[in-house]
Amino acid sequence: MLDVTPRTDLPNAVGIGYKAQHFTDVMNAPGAVSWLEIHAENYMGDGGRPIAQLKALAERFPISVHGVGLSIGGEGPLDREHLSRLSHLCGWLNPASFSEHLAWSTHEIGFLNDLLPLPYTEATVARVSDHIDQVQDAVGRRMLLENPSTYLAFDETTMEEVEFLSEIATRTGCGLLLDVNNVFVSANNQGWDARAYIDAFPLHHVGEIHLGGHDEDEDEHGRPVLIDSHGREVVDPVWELYRYTITQSGPRPTLIEWDTDVPPFAELEAEAARAAAILSPVEA
Repeated sequence: MLDVTPRTDLPNAVGIGYKAQHFTDVMNAPGAVSWLEIHAENYMGDGGRPIAQLKALAERFPISVHGVGLSIGGEGPLDREHLSRLSHLCGWLNPASFSEHLAWSTHEIGFLNDLLPLPYTEATVARVSDHIDQVQDAVGRRMLLENPSTYLAFDETTMEEVEFLSEIATRTGCGLLLDVNNVFVSANNQGWDARAYIDAFPLHHVGEIHLGGHDEDEDEHGRPVLIDSHGREVVDPVWELYRYTITQSGPRPTLIEWDTDVPPFAELEAEAARAAAILSPVEA
């Protein structure tokens, strides 16, 4: 197994998902924002304004690269061209952190614009672990794997999600990205206890925490369903679950995700400040 200890790391502080319309605000008055996350697929070109702005940001802030297109859980092989572009990006940017989702988004028909769930079985552990080994070898650094938001369970599942993630981290040496909103969404959709999930989670593997918003909907039977939308503020129960999480784990780099209906920077900074107010006493 490759030694993929990262050369840099994120601070135990709060970051935001960077959006180009916030460039001037971030550079001039970041407030509670201490680091930034980018989606890898938005920065795989060779030049232009996006790359120029990213280079300027990287001189001021630690950068986390979050991938959404590797299809780590896909049955087929990883896309070598995509992996090469990702490796190139991480090579010149030297990010403080790199992460991907526990999901699949590719099949024989091509790329699906969604992050789809997996059955938790020994065969899936082996496939995902093999893919993570390939990714870490290619980018030369440790990857964080994010827990998904789920809306259903598979009959063939033979292990709990926490056990599944822990086994992958043990086999590959990867870290874990704990999305607290995803825990809350999945717990409500599937009827399990979110705090019990946190209690069982291998928190020593967690290198980053995500917080985001979700929407409320209902299924065809009229039962409530939560949708991980990243399109609104973090709700109070998720803030409380976050507070509980960091009392168990200690301080961790924490990200505010807001990817659709993106608000003015001041609103994002206020969410970051709220997270920092929860994180700081734990760090002290």
